[in-house]
Amino acid sequence: MKGVNWRVGAAAAVLASMAATSASAQEELKIGALVTLSGPGAAWGEGMMRAAELAAEDVNEKGGLEVGGKKYRVTVVPYDDKYQANEAVTAANRLVFEDHIKYIVGPVGSAPVLAIQPITEKNKVIVLTLGFTAKALGADKPFTFRPNITTGEMSQPQINWVVKTRGVKKVGGLFPKDETGEQIAKDVEAAYARAGAELSSKEFFERDRVDFVPLLTRIMASGVDAIELDGNSPTTAGLIVKQAREIGYTGLIIRTGGPATQEIVNVAGKDAAEGLIVHTPIDPQLASLKGYIDRYETKYKQPMNGFSPFFYDGVHMLFRAMQKAGTVNDTDKVRAALEEIDEYDGVLGKLRWTGKEVYGINHQVDAPFYVAEVKNGEEVIIARCTVAGCE
Repeated sequence: MKGVNWRVGAAAAVLASMAATSASAQEELKIGALVTLSGPGAAWGEGMMRAAELAAEDVNEKGGLEVGGKKYRVTVVPYDDKYQANEAVTAANRLVFEDHIKYIVGPVGSAPVLAIQPITEKNKVIVLTLGFTAKALGADKPFTFRPNITTGEMSQPQINWVVKTRGVKKVGGLFPKDETGEQIAKDVEAAYARAGAELSSKEFFERDRVDFVPLLTRIMASGVDAIELDGNSPTTAGLIVKQAREIGYTGLIIRTGGPATQEIVNVAGKDAAEGLIVHTPIDPQLASLKGYIDRYETKYKQPMNGFSPFFYDGVHMLFRAMQKAGTVNDTDKVRAALEEIDEYDGVLGKLRWTGKEVYGINHQVDAPFYVAEVKNGEEVIIARCTVAGCE
C-alpha cells in the first residue's frame, strides 16, 4: 500500500507540475492599441491594431511568448481615440490605471501622442507611436519609440526627385489645423525650398471639414502647378482629390507622406486619382512583405494600409526586447533592450533604430521607401529611396 501511495503521490505531483506548466503558458500579456478606429484616420488605426493582432497571433500559435522561463498569451486591448487628443488621454488613463498595461501601440496622431506622454512616460509605459511630430521623440521621452518613417525622414529626397523630374515650381498645400498638419507644413515648405521650388499657397482647416472647394479655388487662383496632400487622413485626401478634379484642376497632385492610396482611390475614384504621385513605404513585390499583405487581406478582407507592416515589425521587435531583457514587467530593462536591437530582419527588410542627431535619442526606425504613381487605381513604383536620395 505504501508503494501504491507513493505512486499516487508521484502521479499527483506530475499532474500538478503539468497543471502549473499549463497555467504558466496561459499567463496573459496585454498590449494596448490606442488608435483611431472611427473617422478620417481609421484606415491607419485599423492597420496598426491589426498589425499587433497578427504579431500576437504569431507567438500565441507557438504556445505563447516565452520570456524569463514563462510563457505569455498575448492579447490586444483596443481603444478608439477618434483622432482626438482628449479621447486619447481618456483611453490612456484606462489602459494604464484600469487595464494595467505597460505597452501601447499608437496613437495615430501627433496631438494625441503628445497629450498622453505625461501619463505614459511617468508610468514607464512603452509606446510605439505613428505620430509624425518631431516633438514625439526626445531624450526626455525615453519610453516612446516610432517604428515608422515620417515626413522628416523622407520628404527631402522625395521632393527633390519630384521637383527635378516633373518640373515643379509652385506648390499649393492643404493641411489640417493641428499639431500634425502644422509640423508637416513646415517640413514640406522647407523641403520644397531646398529643392528649388516654393510652397507658395497654404490652406489650413479643421479635421472634420468635408468641403474643400473654397480652399482649392484660392489655391488654383494663385497659379500653382502642383497640389500637396501630405498630412491629410486617407478620407480627407480622397475628398480633396475628388473635388479638385470636379472644379477643373488638371495639374499634378502629390502626396509626399502617409500611405493612403487605396483609400484615396476609393473616395476619389480611379479617374480622379490617375497620375497621383505618392509616397509609399512598401514594395509589395518584396517576398517577405508580400506574404504579410496576403495574410492581412485574407484575414481581414480589406486592403492593407502601408503603415501596418511597420507596426507588425515594431511589435515583434518589442517581443524580442522582452525576451532579451528576461521580463515583461520591468519596462526599464525592456526599453534598454529595445534600443539595442540593430539590423532586425522584418517583413520590411533590415530595420534599425536611428534619430539621435535629430531627436536626441535613437528611437526612430530607419527603413527604405518609395515613390509611386497611381495608374488605373494601383501604385506603380517609379523611384526607390533612402534618406540619401531617390533614383
